[in-house]
Amino acid sequence: MATDEDHLVASEIAQSVGHTLAIARVNMISKGYGALQIMNTGDRLAHHELVEELERRFPGDAILSEEASAAERSSSNRLTAPRVWIIDPIDGTREFGEGRTDWAVHVALVENGQPTAAAVALPGMDLVFGTAEPPQISPPAEVRRMVVSRTRPAPEAYMLAESLGAVAIPMGSAGAKTMAVVRGEADIYVHSGGQFEWDSAAPVGVARAAGLWCSRTDGSELTYNRVDTYLPDLLICHKEDAERILEVIN
Repeated sequence: MATDEDHLVASEIAQSVGHTLAIARVNMISKGYGALQIMNTGDRLAHHELVEELERRFPGDAILSEEASAAERSSSNRLTAPRVWIIDPIDGTREFGEGRTDWAVHVALVENGQPTAAAVALPGMDLVFGTAEPPQISPPAEVRRMVVSRTRPAPEAYMLAESLGAVAIPMGSAGAKTMAVVRGEADIYVHSGGQFEWDSAAPVGVARAAGLWCSRTDGSELTYNRVDTYLPDLLICHKEDAERILEVIN
């Protein structure tokens, strides 16, 4: 199981890389970089810093990164390793490139298919949430608020919000959406439009530590470090709402 050091390092690294990215974005904007160049440069910078720091601190652990090559992602070392760090150097790359605040840095340690230590940094808001000190969640609002994709909202998301009598709030980044629920700015996050393990491993680790419900949209368990890293759907909400939401979805 995760150690105290694992929990602390997850938060430290996520926060440090987020700080590096925030400074780098300001510098790139001042040099006249376009959004695409900012996105690509930021992705590479964050990936290398995360991997180098994890390899230095945990040389025996495997790493799965969104920015790794296809060969690295399919490595048998990752699939057989007892400990694998699943990272998303920039979750919400478009938002990062556009100068928005709803982007994140994800760091999660996965053991036996489950995130056991995790952190999500929101550098644009100067915030980091982690399992070292699990966040305290507030009760859900009387009129539920549901975060949905800012750029690729699925029609069924708005249909679900209407069925639940919830207000839909467009937002970028899976990490930012999940932390909106953790922070009490939203109550429900449902995604059905396709994701990968690095999109949700760290957010789920933090949300679970805070006491939120996390599952697939059919109610089944989320499992990580699989051969196929595609993990298409996700539900994060308050536990008292889960049964009702799953019933409406299915």
